[in-house]
Amino acid sequence: MEQYEPERLSAAQIAAMRRSLTSGRGALTRRSLLRASGMGALAIGGLGTLSACGIPPAQREGDAAAASDDHSAEEKQVNFSNWTEYMDIGEDKKSRPTLEAFTKRTGISVKYTEDINDNVEFFGKIKPQMAAGQDTGRDLIIVTDWLAARIIRLGWAQRLDASNLPHAFANLSAQFRTPDWDPGRAYSYPWTGIPTVIAYNSRATGGRKVDSVTQLLDDPALKGRVSFLSEMRDTIGMTLLDQGKDPASFTDADYDAAINRLQKGVDKKQIRRFTGNDYTADLDKGDIAACVAWAGDIIQLQAGNPDIKYAIPAAGYITSSDNMLVPAKARHKTNAEKLMDYYYEPPVAARLAAFINFVCPVDGVRDELARIDEKMAANTLILPDREMAARSHSFRSLSTKEETAYEEKFAKLIGA
Repeated sequence: MEQYEPERLSAAQIAAMRRSLTSGRGALTRRSLLRASGMGALAIGGLGTLSACGIPPAQREGDAAAASDDHSAEEKQVNFSNWTEYMDIGEDKKSRPTLEAFTKRTGISVKYTEDINDNVEFFGKIKPQMAAGQDTGRDLIIVTDWLAARIIRLGWAQRLDASNLPHAFANLSAQFRTPDWDPGRAYSYPWTGIPTVIAYNSRATGGRKVDSVTQLLDDPALKGRVSFLSEMRDTIGMTLLDQGKDPASFTDADYDAAINRLQKGVDKKQIRRFTGNDYTADLDKGDIAACVAWAGDIIQLQAGNPDIKYAIPAAGYITSSDNMLVPAKARHKTNAEKLMDYYYEPPVAARLAAFINFVCPVDGVRDELARIDEKMAANTLILPDREMAARSHSFRSLSTKEETAYEEKFAKLIGA
């Protein structure tokens, strides 16, 4: 079988790659809306109004998902919806090398569409068709973990055929294998991981390291120069960890304690603001000295500013993921599974990781990534080592009632 061989990229190509990820509307949209929260869903009547819209009760295995007819054998195609700036591109800025190699190998053509700009917006787009048991026109979609969990519970994702996913089954990193919303990955496989860490500008901190939420909230030298994320799961998750609580099993009382602790930081003006990815400009300039941040942003900032540092708190860090799903009634399930599996081959996974700079969920890519860029291969924000992976924690799935209550409290905290 012909294998995909990633080429060694020149320094100029790598610099151009990073510019494409950090400038322009596409990059801003990808990072700023990546973690669209339940708060946004509630605000527009999205996830919070499912029962009122006559949508069937949540189920692990809905009839709609089980009854799909697969036309993969006679229709050699797959329709793939993804986020912007989330796929490798060629030097011509138009070609998609890994997708083209997949088509050359398998004869399966890929209609690749960057039509996901926000989880809530995309869910609103496909919800009417999925609720009606209709084909969305998409065979493969990528959504953030909380929305993947909701789609699976509603019975709107197809159970995957393990026989079509040998590389995925064998190469999936241990830290991604057993999310509470899809144990054993029966319905999904991660496209990438999204670590939440502590970041700081060493020039703005006078050379001092910042490596805990406690420092962010209590260090008087940082007063008014601290930011947290406007994504509830990241900010509350990191605060829970700092308080010695497990984000995978916290109680209502634990959540309220985290809210109260952050509220004190707001009241005494320790926290400057809550942000999307727009913290990056202030961190780069030093107006924000330290913050809770997304690792992909930090990798990109470090490429142009040696003062940007990051730290993994001793208490641990939050990891979430964007995930591949096959929607109910998709026409080309087997073809979609073959494409999913293809991205778990180490040479292909390495090429993708080199372009998107988030955590690669595929074991065995280090040597392949080193052939492209040795520094990337050594970066534990892209390829976590065993120690770092062991310190990662996932925010547990929420019931609809919890999501509504928690997001209302968080919205009040951040002034949304």
